[in-house]
Amino acid sequence: MAKFVLAGRADCPFYAKAEVLADYLQKNLPDFQIFKITQHPHVWEEWLKDLCEKNKWSHEDSPIIWRELLDRGGKGLLLGGYNEFLEHAQLYYGVTSSMTTELMKVIAQENLGSHIEKELEKEALKSLIDPLQVWITSASAPACYNLIPILTSGEVFGMHTEISITLFDNKQAEEHLKILETETWDLVSPLLRSVSVCTSVEEAFRQAHVVIILDDPTDREVYTLEDCLRSRVPLCRLYGYLIEKNAHDSVRVLVGGKTFVNLKAALLTRYAPSIAHNIIAVALGVEGEAKAALARKLKTTPSCIKDVIIWGNISGNSYVDLRKAKVYRYESAIWGPPHFSRPVLSLIFDSEWVNEDFVATLKQLSTTGKQFGGILAAHSIATTLKYWYHGSPPEEIVSLGVLSEGQFGIPEGIVFSMPVKFENGTWVVLTDLEDIEISEEIMTSMTSDLVQEKLVALGDLINFQPYQSENGSAEMDEKTTLPTTNDNQENQRVSDVDFSDLIPQANSEKPVSQEPVNDRWL
Repeated sequence: MAKFVLAGRADCPFYAKAEVLADYLQKNLPDFQIFKITQHPHVWEEWLKDLCEKNKWSHEDSPIIWRELLDRGGKGLLLGGYNEFLEHAQLYYGVTSSMTTELMKVIAQENLGSHIEKELEKEALKSLIDPLQVWITSASAPACYNLIPILTSGEVFGMHTEISITLFDNKQAEEHLKILETETWDLVSPLLRSVSVCTSVEEAFRQAHVVIILDDPTDREVYTLEDCLRSRVPLCRLYGYLIEKNAHDSVRVLVGGKTFVNLKAALLTRYAPSIAHNIIAVALGVEGEAKAALARKLKTTPSCIKDVIIWGNISGNSYVDLRKAKVYRYESAIWGPPHFSRPVLSLIFDSEWVNEDFVATLKQLSTTGKQFGGILAAHSIATTLKYWYHGSPPEEIVSLGVLSEGQFGIPEGIVFSMPVKFENGTWVVLTDLEDIEISEEIMTSMTSDLVQEKLVALGDLINFQPYQSENGSAEMDEKTTLPTTNDNQENQRVSDVDFSDLIPQANSEKPVSQEPVNDRWL
């Protein structure tokens, strides 16, 4: 009995060719058996390295084929790659393969699709046994109250995925969390396996699959922007350490709300580097505000407007790009089927409204945080999670704050909102979009503020200097009292121990004196 193991990268054409040959041999030779293993391209190299180290083999490419010698007490005999397997089949069985390169590539793509589908099925079956662990920080914030019913409805993770929710906050909020816990049970959701309260830092994020970072409610005065920025570091450092230590290896972290969203996400990627790609900042709230303003002007519904892009600092100096924006089902002289759309800018003839009123409206919302309350924050987080798990609508552009790798000329190491799409359980930056170039001055304005925020927060820069264009400058007040998300809670902490040094000192993106600059639009 000849027992072979064929392992390869799921999208490898040579694995596909070897697989077809092995299937033929197994079908026609009674003493030939083949066991096949595929690995996702993202994990193939690491998997192969571990396999070779374990068996003391030397092999670098896909596929890898070995013969099992378990019946002889051996660990396995390495045959080699595709060429060695083809030679073995010709020499011992008189069989070869004449598969064309085009067919190899087609089968390789089919293999990749099948592999991803099987992995998703495994995750779904596993979730039936082990529920998805969802942790919500600052759970006493209003957004949490609106978020829980959406999470338990099945709309986000699927109608066959059970979840366990843990409400994480400080000891002073425990009574409020207990009430919220009871109300969550009262929903009688068939998908809710459990809901619990945690106020202990040591237990935070235990086996978490999803971590949702909400705004930290507080009620203190902030005298300088620099102090406000630096106050974010201790808590993000603590969260990063705990997520790395306690959370699941594939944990997904979403930073939502209206206070220093980009900065907090960037700090988390610094202190939880092993999951940096799985830390994102939610931008759909700002995108929703822009769509609603456009819908009011066009006398349509916000859901009919697609592909509005938010660039930059989600809760600060951002740039709303309308060049790709489209409106569907618009009542006008030109009418078409449901998939028919028209460019938004071609329907707004009032350029003064676009450049002044539209800008002023969104600038006021961004500066004050008004209308970005619990409902919008919760819906934005839930929708982003839904896309992350099930994919965003085909051909639709989604705005998301992600860690820059140099795309669009953005400096590496900062979290920057940019156009993406969600597919296969991850997100992809849409670097191939046409006609979305941004002027150097606008890009510098946004990146300069984000780079400085991070440097000031980490103590590498003493003073924050707002970007000054050639046409104007920014001024700063000496003292500003920032708005709060919950007037009944003060001196927030994250555990039953005194962690007062870890508590952010404000709940506004910046003091009023350092307003976000939404002054450039297309």
